[in-house]
Amino acid sequence: MKLISWNVNGIRACIGKGFMDFFNEIDADIFCIQESKIQEGQIELDLKGYYQYWNYAIKKGYSGTAIFTKKEPLSVSYGLGIEEHDTEGRVITLEYEDFYMVTVYTPNSQRELTRLQYRMTWEDDFRNYLKTLEKKKPVIICGDLNVAHKEIDLKNPKTNRKNAGFTDEERGKFTELVESGFIDTFRYFYPDQVDSYSWWSYMFKAREKNAGWRIDYFCVSKELESRLVDAKIHTGIFGSDHCPVELEIK
Repeated sequence: MKLISWNVNGIRACIGKGFMDFFNEIDADIFCIQESKIQEGQIELDLKGYYQYWNYAIKKGYSGTAIFTKKEPLSVSYGLGIEEHDTEGRVITLEYEDFYMVTVYTPNSQRELTRLQYRMTWEDDFRNYLKTLEKKKPVIICGDLNVAHKEIDLKNPKTNRKNAGFTDEERGKFTELVESGFIDTFRYFYPDQVDSYSWWSYMFKAREKNAGWRIDYFCVSKELESRLVDAKIHTGIFGSDHCPVELEIK
């Protein structure tokens, strides 16, 4: 199975920059997007052979997620079931026979870290949600987790130490996720690979210089370790300030 995740930073803009070319070429079994930035009815995607599931933020032009899948799931749920977290369209869960597929767009802590405290609450509630699912069957998580875990995961760790996405608090929550029984699949295959990023600022020619961050992930329950085949970052694909990431599983 080939699984893809991509923060498209506005699906309508991304479609104008080659989204469908990549979608058709990659031929994923499950394709997840984050930051769709649309409301229901604003777009009709003709994706032959795929079921489509969308979760929209109440706020217009903000956040939002979607999953396109060739195989119809047993069930679909939206959000975490916690009102405080479920107005921004950040989570979709598909249930299959032998795993749950969860796509997530983790809240950004924002400049001046104005949302860091909320983010900490979110992290704990999201991890608890995943562990509850895991009692029934293993879980695959993908999406923009808005954190670079280790210094190897961004170009300039020292100057970003107290910035959103690389605070000790956010990194600590990712460590908690891993220690609770999840595998960061890219680092599982490529523990020492440097200069592998999935997001670049639009400023300062960051992408040209590859001054990026790895903040888009596939993480899986340890139970799925024997099924892991490969993980990839499609750095050559443009259309957003993020590039797609991939997981191949048996």
